[in-house]
This record gives sequence, C-alpha cells and structure tokens, in this order.
Amino acid sequence: MKAVLIENYGGPEQLKIADVPKPELRETDVLIEVHAASVNPVDWKIRRGYLKSRLNHRLPLILGWDAAGTVVETGSKVTRFRVGDEVFTRPDIERDGTYAEYVAVDQSLVAKKPANLSFEEAASVPLAAMTAREALIDHAGVKPGDTVLIHAGAGGVGSFAIQIARLLGAQVITTVSTRNVDFAKQLGADLVIDYTRDDFTATLRDLDVVLDTLGGEVQLLSMNVLKKGGMLVSIVMPPDLALAEQKGIRRAYFFLQPDGNKLEEIGKWIEQGHIKPAVGAVFPLEEVAKAHELSESGHSRGKIVLKVR
Repeated sequence: MKAVLIENYGGPEQLKIADVPKPELRETDVLIEVHAASVNPVDWKIRRGYLKSRLNHRLPLILGWDAAGTVVETGSKVTRFRVGDEVFTRPDIERDGTYAEYVAVDQSLVAKKPANLSFEEAASVPLAAMTAREALIDHAGVKPGDTVLIHAGAGGVGSFAIQIARLLGAQVITTVSTRNVDFAKQLGADLVIDYTRDDFTATLRDLDVVLDTLGGEVQLLSMNVLKKGGMLVSIVMPPDLALAEQKGIRRAYFFLQPDGNKLEEIGKWIEQGHIKPAVGAVFPLEEVAKAHELSESGHSRGKIVLKVR
C-alpha cells in the first residue's frame, strides 16, 4: 500500500511516500480502507521529535491520527463492525497512523461515519471534536448559563469547541484574527474578540471556563479573567499550579484519550445538525508537506484534510 512515513525526525522534508505492507490485524482490529485523513498539530510535533520522550514510537513511522473510510476486513473478535461499514476514527497514537491507504484500528476507537458527511468532512472530526468535548464536558463540566472563553476559535479544536459549548447551553466568547471574525460568529460565538486589535483581559471578567489552545502568555493572562473557582483547561501545557492556587481557580491539562463511544455521540450531534465540521483546506496525499507547512504556520482556518483516495 502507499503511505507517508518518516524515517528520521525533522522538518517537512522528512515526509516520504513509500510502498509498505498492509498492517496486520489484531483480534479486535478493523482494517479501514482510508478515503481521507486530516492533519493535526500533534502530527508535526511528532515529526519534529517534540514528543519522543512521551510516546513509544519506533521509526520508520506512518503519521496521521484521524481518518474516515470503509471497513474491508475484521479481526476474529470484532463485534461492532462489518465489512462495508463507513467509519471514522482517531486511532491509537502509539501505532502507525492514517497517512496511508489502509490503517488497522481497534474497534473500540471507531464509530460509524455520520451519514450527512463526506469522507473528507468526516476525517476532519475525530481528534479535534473529541478534544473539544473532553475539555468542555469531562474536565470543565460546562453547564447551561456558564460563560466560556475559547482561544483560537477558528482553529480545528476551537471551531468545534464553540459549537459544543453552545450545545451545552453556555455563553461563548472567542478570540480570533481579523479575517476570522465573521467565521467565528457563523459558528455561534456570542462575542468575538479580534486579538490583533483588542486585549481580551481589558473587557472580560469572572468567566466560568477558559479553553486554552495556545499556551504561553495567553495562558497566564487567561487566569486573570476567571472567577474564583473558575476552570482553566489547556490542551497545550500544564497551567502553573502555584499561580492557579493563588488566584483561587481550578486547572486541567490533558492529552486526548480516544473513545469510540464518545465519537459516536459526536456523530449523532452532527447528524442532528447541532455541530458541523469546518474544512479549511484539502490536499492530495502527495502534497502532505504543504499541508504540514500550513498547519505549522498557525494560520489555518478549520481543519486541514488529506485526500487519500
């Protein structure tokens, strides 16, 4: 099969297209013929070697941890899926990924593809939407009436977080660049702050939840706009414990743990029209280096998708 892999850590030039054997199935795996995959920041962070100490990878490695496609084979103990099912998934990040014509995934990490999405749209969903869901529901416990600030609302996680927070009954505030103000409003944000013109700390106070997708100074400043007992959830870096305690706020940092049941819930929200993916760019698999460069620039809108077949 055709796949994109890395043999060494480094820049986009390390991405190589190669012919490799199809993955071998474990007893509870499904073999998915990949129609589309998506590019997430974790992909190029792994490619650059930033997560070497955290993840148990051996090179050569096929990157990519989002996919949509069709089940073509099942392991001996698979009960949830049959050959021909159209599915989407965020696979185990410690196994080979989805920049390939086929990927083997444990059935517990797979869900039926929403019927109202194309394969390209479906491939953009799992990692970003499950990250937003885990942040807002599992860690922050967002409830109706809460006021939630979502940083980088035009990005992959941010665009889903705006919609999920609205679905949960929260008032949603987000920060975006000038060109993405209207886009964020279309996603359902109640208040959109153009960070190139306005300082969010000048107008915001006593928020219930902040979702930090940027880290650094933005994370530190976000502590100033939370109320006592408010929650700062980061997907980038652990918030400073001493500072959080000083300000009387709660904090959380997590690395997504994928779950097919939670992905199925997200799929139902999509079919019911509560949330929808925002695909900003689609590249053929052969142009994966360009897709990585766009992701690394930090200026992509919505999700970046690779068309595999």
